[in-house]
Amino acid sequence: MARRRRGLPVNGVLLLDKPKGISSNHALQRVRRLFEAQKAGHTGTLDPMATGLLPICLGEATKFSAHLLEADKMYRTRVELGVITDTGDAEGTVIERREVPGLTAEDVASVLNRFRGEIDQVPPMYSALKHQGKKLYELAREGKHVERAARRVSVYDARLLAFEGTAFELEVSCSKGTYIRTLAEDIGLALGCGAHISQLRRLKTGPFNGDAMWTLEGLEALADQADREAELMPVDVLVDHLPSLTVDETAFGRLAHGQSASLAIGALAPDALARLYHAETFIGLGVVKGGQEVAPKRLLSTVAIS
Repeated sequence: MARRRRGLPVNGVLLLDKPKGISSNHALQRVRRLFEAQKAGHTGTLDPMATGLLPICLGEATKFSAHLLEADKMYRTRVELGVITDTGDAEGTVIERREVPGLTAEDVASVLNRFRGEIDQVPPMYSALKHQGKKLYELAREGKHVERAARRVSVYDARLLAFEGTAFELEVSCSKGTYIRTLAEDIGLALGCGAHISQLRRLKTGPFNGDAMWTLEGLEALADQADREAELMPVDVLVDHLPSLTVDETAFGRLAHGQSASLAIGALAPDALARLYHAETFIGLGVVKGGQEVAPKRLLSTVAIS
């Protein structure tokens, strides 16, 4: 007998302003409990010291969260010069102190030019990447060090917001997989004194910015479940970048049974993903198979034959 999932079938996306001092998973579980949701997931981890935008997917939205993991990001960070830590941030242990030369804002801006565009970046030991099945930060906490291959990432912009002699603030727009801690460390080395970050805030991820973020305290202050659910964005916001196709009754029946269906696909090429809508309701994703045929790729579990 199938085990019944506990909680409510709450579906949608919440933009959370993650507070400092808790893990992304801790924040996720607090949101899940507030909504009494059966299922929840997030779309990209923030370090405990980091704050800002953490999209939370509830229910059916978890099926499409991977599309946001690939998204570009924007951060604001504060870089402290002359102090190097084992984690690259203020929560780590200081491993070296260096004298900060007499730098100007122009010096920093000049060095930033080296870190725009495609760059090679070695992931930090204190990260969730895995080595032989174990997370790197777990190995680091055991005092172990493993070699990590450099990865190519893109820094679209690194803009100097403020300079204070031994510290400065940056706004960074970058591709997925970019570690801001590592970027700050590398900039510090290029300036001749090393560095770590003391603040980090995510401002954007993919199409989302901080305009519609909720704090945990704000969610807790809402009157009831209905008020909280009213603040959720629909599931299809996660795939809004994909083209959309309209599904008629005949095609809906075939797709719901896992079969390909004929749709008016326009100029979409084979293997293209598309959002599918039946009676103006999002039912999931399909993949173009050639001709006018579209196969179901990932449908909502609520799709059923009437």
